[in-house]
Amino acid sequence: MKVPLLDLKPQYQSIKEEIDRAIMKVVESQYFILGPEVEALEKEICDYTGAKYAVGVSSGTDALLLSLMALGIKSGDEVILPTYSFFATAGVVARLDATPVFTDIDPVTFNIDVKEIEKKITPRTKAIIPVHLYGQSAEMDGIMEIARKHNLYVIEDGAQAIGVQYKDGRFVGTIGHTGCFSFFPSKNLGGFGDGGIVTTNDEEIYHRLKIMRVHGMEPKYYHKVVGGNFRLDALQAAVLRVKLPHLDKWSEKRRANARLYYDLFEKTGLVDDKNNYLKPEKIILPEAVYKNINGLKNYHIYNQFVIRVANRDALLEHLKKNEIGCEVYYPVPFHRQECFAYLNAVDGDYPVSNLAAETSLALPIYPELKEEQIEYVVQKISEFYR
Repeated sequence: MKVPLLDLKPQYQSIKEEIDRAIMKVVESQYFILGPEVEALEKEICDYTGAKYAVGVSSGTDALLLSLMALGIKSGDEVILPTYSFFATAGVVARLDATPVFTDIDPVTFNIDVKEIEKKITPRTKAIIPVHLYGQSAEMDGIMEIARKHNLYVIEDGAQAIGVQYKDGRFVGTIGHTGCFSFFPSKNLGGFGDGGIVTTNDEEIYHRLKIMRVHGMEPKYYHKVVGGNFRLDALQAAVLRVKLPHLDKWSEKRRANARLYYDLFEKTGLVDDKNNYLKPEKIILPEAVYKNINGLKNYHIYNQFVIRVANRDALLEHLKKNEIGCEVYYPVPFHRQECFAYLNAVDGDYPVSNLAAETSLALPIYPELKEEQIEYVVQKISEFYR
């Protein structure tokens, strides 16, 4: 049996007629950059998340970059963020000649360890970027309290988490000053190429985001500030508008797949004690920390299903030999990246991130995954450890 890490074809086939009509509508209009499709998507994202404003952009990376620029982050400023995330989280800070300041992560959720944030604050600190990694919210109450205390901006990196609710029912991306989402094809709400969106509840920030999306231009050809070319394509917006009404259904299927993994793994007898998150003897399963709170449906959307395992690299090879797709997110934390060597980070300051990089493994979790495929994955992992 073959089990790909991700297969987008079944999803497309299920909504093919809607998608094709939406694309042809844009083609016939010949209106490809911004325009009515993008405006409609922005409104629909606001309606879905509860955000007051949304600005469609060219990628999730550009959503982060545009947010930093709109909030005035500049050379010499410091931005606190987790050392364990996709590179864009730190890369956008460095691109502005600001300084990324790394923190370790929580051993349960992989999200930023709130207890570490205040230790990193200096007079140069201007912002915090919490990442809602793998589809589960960071601990936003503590983060916002620290931000208010020190007058800092909060830029939520929700690239893997559109549709995720925090424990109080608010959707991620509506809690901080801005929320940044990616529509990369592999995301739970993916386009047919690159795309992203920034959400905010602040009218002034919204205005800056809008004009800086088009080179800081307002009115046309007049520039009070320098922005960039961060525009979302109308074709991507059209595809996303078709997909958005299906998002909750797909997220629920991801959760159902996760529940099946939990049940099957528990039956193998290979699951480690949950008190031992740092050094797995065999398998540690991911934990949804906000489940069953306030009746939430979208506490975790499992953009990835990441387990921690002993002998990770050997298991990875075993699964590949059995034609099971899997991936390591992420093998090199930021403090170990060559491009950030100039920051002189102390490797021992990030023990949880280091262990996560050495033991984590993502298994297939996409909505169209079949039950027998999940059973096959668990069977082959069980064979490896036995």
